[in-house]
Formats: sequence, structure tokens, C-alpha cells
Amino acid sequence: MSEKHITTAVLGRRQVLKGAGLGALAVVGAGLSAKDAFATPETAAAYLDKMVGSGGSEGKINLKLPEIAENGATVPITVSVDSPMSADSYVKTIHLVAEGNPNPELISFNMSPGLGKAEISTRVRLGKTQFIRAAAVMSDGSVHTGSKEIKVTIGGCGG
Repeated sequence: MSEKHITTAVLGRRQVLKGAGLGALAVVGAGLSAKDAFATPETAAAYLDKMVGSGGSEGKINLKLPEIAENGATVPITVSVDSPMSADSYVKTIHLVAEGNPNPELISFNMSPGLGKAEISTRVRLGKTQFIRAAAVMSDGSVHTGSKEIKVTIGGCGG
């Protein structure tokens, strides 16, 4: 191999490594800045509108969650809907939304009259003090909504 060919190969490899390093740095930087972005009440409402349509009536939904969560990494939530869960009238879907997490959507549950009871329980991760919103889509197409605020402390110290 000639000396000129070796120099070109080394220089090309250095350019590739430099480009890969800059690309990795850009990905890391984008990931760090995305953590600061949180959903807002408006983005949570827009997500629910997309899932269930606009409107809906308050009531028929009972949200059970602690008033203060000392550990936001695992917050218990129970949602129950006042419904007979019969073949004629039942809850089709329950959507849970958080107004202060990086993404508003928490979870959706599909239901059927065979469940006998319109109640779900889960644990979610919450990033800060916020409102949790629930929407229940009924078999007749009507929508019922409810919300409740939860205070998430920082490190369990009431912050």
C-alpha cells in the first residue's frame, strides 16, 4: 500500500469517529432536555378529546388515590364507575391521564359486561403534584369524567 492511501484511510476513520461522537452527544442532549417537558392541563385535555371525543359529563366516576404520595414512583390508583355492567349498559373503556407527567397518557382499560363490576386498580409513576383525570366510555357512547389532585412529595419530605 502506498503512504498516501494509508493516510486517507486513517483520516476517514477519524472523521467517522468524530461524527459518531457528535451524534451521540446530540442524542444525550436531546434526552436531557426532554425530561424537563411536562404535560399540561391543555395537552391532557387534548389527549382525552382524541380518545373519547369532546364533552362528557362529570360524575359516575370515583377516583381513589392518596392525597399525598410520599413516593411518586409507585402511586396506587383505583377507579370505579357507577354502572350496572349488564349487556345493555356497561363501561367499554376507562382512560387515565396525568396532567403533570412527561406524557399525559397513563393507561387505558377495555372492559366488558362479563366483568360484573366496573372497577380497576393499578399503580402509576407520577413526576410531581398534579391532577389525575379519568374518562369512562359507556356502551351507549356517553362519556363520564372525573378528576382528583394528588400531591407528590420530593423524597417523602413534604416538598
